[in-house]
Amino acid sequence: MSDSSTLPPARLRPEAELARDALSAPVLARAARLARWAGPDTRVDAGGGLVEEQLPAAAEQLGLSGDDAAAYASEAWRIAVDTGLVEITDEEAGTVAAGEDLALLTGGSPQDVLGVWLTALEAVLADASVPDLDDLVDAMAEGGEVDLSSLDWDPDAESEFLDGVLGNLYLLTVGEDAPGDAPVPLPALAASVIVPSDMGEPSNEVLEQVSDAMMRLDDQFRLLEPVGLVEYQPVDEALMADADEEPAAPVDEADVTRYGMVRLTPLGLYGLRARLLDAGFEAPAVGDLADKGADALLDGTAPFPPAAAHAETELWLAGRSPLDAARELLAAARGSDTGAPLRRLRCQQALSLVGAEAEPALREVLDDAELGGLARVWLTEHGARDVPAPPQEMVFWLTIDTVAAQLAAEGNSEELRALVEGLARQHSGFFDTVWRVEHPATPDVLEAMGRLHPDKKVAKEARKAAFKARSQQGG
Repeated sequence: MSDSSTLPPARLRPEAELARDALSAPVLARAARLARWAGPDTRVDAGGGLVEEQLPAAAEQLGLSGDDAAAYASEAWRIAVDTGLVEITDEEAGTVAAGEDLALLTGGSPQDVLGVWLTALEAVLADASVPDLDDLVDAMAEGGEVDLSSLDWDPDAESEFLDGVLGNLYLLTVGEDAPGDAPVPLPALAASVIVPSDMGEPSNEVLEQVSDAMMRLDDQFRLLEPVGLVEYQPVDEALMADADEEPAAPVDEADVTRYGMVRLTPLGLYGLRARLLDAGFEAPAVGDLADKGADALLDGTAPFPPAAAHAETELWLAGRSPLDAARELLAAARGSDTGAPLRRLRCQQALSLVGAEAEPALREVLDDAELGGLARVWLTEHGARDVPAPPQEMVFWLTIDTVAAQLAAEGNSEELRALVEGLARQHSGFFDTVWRVEHPATPDVLEAMGRLHPDKKVAKEARKAAFKARSQQGG
C-alpha cells in the first residue's frame, strides 16, 4: 500500500459514540480505574511500574483474580502511565499523582477522549509486536541484555508486518466490495501479506509461512481486542494440539471459523484511519467534504467508489437549497482539463439527487457547450416541458465526454465495453463524424473504443478515427 495513493473513504460513527466505545474498552477502563485508585501511598519502581507488593491490591481494585491477575493489573497500570492518566511526581521516591489527562475522560470533549485512547492503542500495538515474555526471559544473556538474534525477532520487521496486516484489514473494511460487518477469516488476512499477488497456486513453503503468520496474528489479535480495535474469534485450540492427541469434542473440518475470525470495530476503523493519516496516507472519511465548495466535492469524490460518492454527495446537498446547489455544481463542472469529464459525471450524479426546484439552474445552461447536454438529460428525466432538442455536435460532444468520464472512473470495464458496442451499433457512420468533435479527450476515447470493441472491423474504424482526431488536434 503506497502512502501516495488515496484510500477508499471510511464511514465513521459520530465521535461521541466512538468516545463511549473508547471509555468502555477494557484496556482504557482498567487504566482509568487504577489512576483514580492511586494515592499518596502508591509506589512505583524505577521503570514506572507498580511495585510488586501493590499489585494484589491493584488487581483487587480491578476485580481480577487468578494466576494472571497481577500481570493484568501491571499492564493496566503501565497504560495509565503511558496515556498520562497517572504522572510520576518523584522518580527517586517512586510517588505518583493523577495526571492531567485523567480529567479529560469525564470532562473533556469526545476528541479529547479519543486522543487518550489513541495513545493507549499505540502502547498496545507496541506490545503486540514483542515476542512472548517467556521467550524474552530465555533469551536474556548473562549480562542481563536480550539477545535478539536468538529470538529470531526483528522489531522493525515485526512492527511492519503487523502494520501491513492492519492496513489490509482496513482496506477490506472500507472497500467498495467490503463484506460489511462480516468478519475476515484469519487465513485470508495472513495470506494477504504473505502470498505474492502474482502467485497462482501457493507453494508448500509459502503455505507454511501463512500458517506461521496465523499463529503470530492469533496472539496479536488476542492482545488487540481488549483495547477495542477488533472483535476476534481465536484459533481453535484443537488445531494447535499434537497430531496424536484426540480432540476433546468432534470438530467440523469444513468450518473456516475454527481458524480465527477478525473484524475491525467502528472504534478500530477510527483508530487505524488516524494512524494512516499520521503515516502520510490519503485516508478520507465520508463527510469530509460536506462544508467544502462544489469544486472540492466533484474533485474529491472523483476517485471514490459509487456508493461512497453517493453518501458524500447526500451530506453535501443536505446543507444547501436545491437551486443553489445545482448552480454551484454546474459552475464547478466546467473545464477542459483531463479531470473535467469525471467532474461532469459526478455533477450529473449529484444533480440526480436534487429535486425539481433546481430546474431554473439547468435551463440557464442549455446553450452552454459543456453543460447543455447533461442539462437536457436532467430536464427530460424530471419531466420538464419544452426541452429543446440538442444540436448534433452537442450529442457527439456529450458522448465523448461520457466515455472519457467512464474511462477515468472505471478503466476498461465490462460496462464501458457494452457502452462502446452500443454507440457503434446505434449511430450509422459514427466514426466518420465523431473524430471531428472538438473535445480534448476525443483521440483517447476513440483509441479506447478501438481496444474495447470485440468486432475487429469496427475496432479498426475506431483506431483510424483516433488517428484523424489526433492529427486534427495537432498531436
